[in-house]
Amino acid sequence: MLEQEIVEILKQQNEEFKKLALEHRELDTRLSEITKKPYLTPEEEVEKKRMQKEKLMKKDKMADLIREYKKNHS
Repeated sequence: MLEQEIVEILKQQNEEFKKLALEHRELDTRLSEITKKPYLTPEEEVEKKRMQKEKLMKKDKMADLIREYKKNHS
């Protein structure tokens, strides 16, 4: 089974994964908006770094859930 298929299954069947995917996408959108600015204030830089870390943590957790699904369904 392809990873994208697993992602779709988890989005439908796993509330935690669904929530993580949504929050990850929202952070991605917000980061895209902030990086379009030609100059960031020190506060915006701190917020950008915080969002990047949070986005990475969510991605890691989603990857854990995908690995767990593969292990339990192989």
